[in-house]
Amino acid sequence: MPQVAIAASSKISAKAGAALADEGGNAVDAVLGATLVSMCTDIGIVSPGGGALVTIWPPDENPIVIDGCPEMPGRGQPAERFGEAMWDVVFDYKGETHQGVGFGSVATPGAFAALDEASRRFGSLPWATVVQPAVRWVEIGFPLRGGAAEYLRYTHEAIYSWSEDSYRLFHHADGSPLADGDTVVIPDLARSLKEIASEGVETLYRGALGHRIATGVQTAGGLLGEADLAAYHAAIHRPITLEFNGWRIATCPPPSVGGPCLAAMLHLLKACPERDFNADTLRWLVQVQHAVLNYRAETLDGAGEEITDEVQRLLALAQLGEPSKMLSSPSTIHISGVDDNGLACSVTVSAGYGSGAIAPGTGILLNNSLGEVDLHPKGFASVVPGTRLVSNMAPTVARSEDGVILAIGSPGASRITTAIAQSLWHHIFFGKTLDAAVEHPRLHVEPFAEESNIAYERGLPIVPVKGFDLREFEQLSMYFGGVQAARWSADEGLSAVADIRRSGDVARGGE
Repeated sequence: MPQVAIAASSKISAKAGAALADEGGNAVDAVLGATLVSMCTDIGIVSPGGGALVTIWPPDENPIVIDGCPEMPGRGQPAERFGEAMWDVVFDYKGETHQGVGFGSVATPGAFAALDEASRRFGSLPWATVVQPAVRWVEIGFPLRGGAAEYLRYTHEAIYSWSEDSYRLFHHADGSPLADGDTVVIPDLARSLKEIASEGVETLYRGALGHRIATGVQTAGGLLGEADLAAYHAAIHRPITLEFNGWRIATCPPPSVGGPCLAAMLHLLKACPERDFNADTLRWLVQVQHAVLNYRAETLDGAGEEITDEVQRLLALAQLGEPSKMLSSPSTIHISGVDDNGLACSVTVSAGYGSGAIAPGTGILLNNSLGEVDLHPKGFASVVPGTRLVSNMAPTVARSEDGVILAIGSPGASRITTAIAQSLWHHIFFGKTLDAAVEHPRLHVEPFAEESNIAYERGLPIVPVKGFDLREFEQLSMYFGGVQAARWSADEGLSAVADIRRSGDVARGGE
């Protein structure tokens, strides 16, 4: 029986993964079980009606990426239906945030398809066993914790008040939003999970559950239909790989924009002329982020998969090791796990910022992937139904020359790539322990209030940089992601780190 270490977004999801390892599950089983628990209990942050990317590196094999990103719906729908039943909302999430919500913002969800594919290919436990921990927590009710409680404070009015169903779920009888420690019960969700456990994901995509979801969405004016669900399948990709200080790192290719941007940042970070972490090092980090994120905003952010040529150019420019040469041109959860057989699994799931819509009679909160204006600034008027939508997600795995295996990833919308890149940089380039690398203060170069800003956490040797305003966070903040990482080496065994920014937790099983 393999021993497994897992880092997850919450204590209950980490323990769920460890319990599956105790039943004989490997790292993939543990990560998938923990992911399902988080999808159902980190409400607002994520939901079962979202998308997922899964990166797996089996021992003695090449790594692969399983793509469960949302797709553009609307098969058979007239053009005038596109954009209906969706409206813009604005809320303060560490700065003014604009999103589209409503049933019209719902894209074809792919998370369950990706998790099922990973289970069938690499898991050792039956699918129904992997789903059972999520069923159990939903049946008895679960505590609202950490990042989910904080996120709800920002979004409950804008996103979760327009629908009577979601309003009741996210608010007390007096109208106040649920708070940290409150028990959450989601009507109908346990029944839907049991159906998925016993009948497989076919019921969601080509069966009775999918029929109920599609009927509910279309009755409310949304695009998602049974034809969209029936046509959905998880896709298999070869990851982007790169060499980084004696490690081979594998991350997600398109339709992820997060993976290519992460790879580009790492190419540039390994060219840093400094070998000590100091103010000059931070200037290099700012240049790297500014170059890559500027390229992304101008070239990659769009509505579809057709960004392969632009990604290849990004990586080619990054390999030059000079950030200046590139300047001429949200909501998620993450689970990482490894086992002592050398299997690594990294899963990121996103439902956008949430649509506020619940598919009637299912308990399934739905994504707002068509309303993520930062990812899709050009809109969807010309996007063909069935097109895989771009994503910030970047679940990543890595192996060192001496056989150490690492699974790592983060939630955090556009901060996903910068959070992972900085953690890997501190761990691999500067030699910090995994704990110290994840907990180290971070910065993120951002467009904010029409200006270029450096948002940063207190504790960095930050100095003014020409062309940027400084925005200090006095404490470590969930704004800068929530890195979850798990590591195994023959000499040191298993270890895992859960980012304190998101109240995550670690657990071990199979011992």
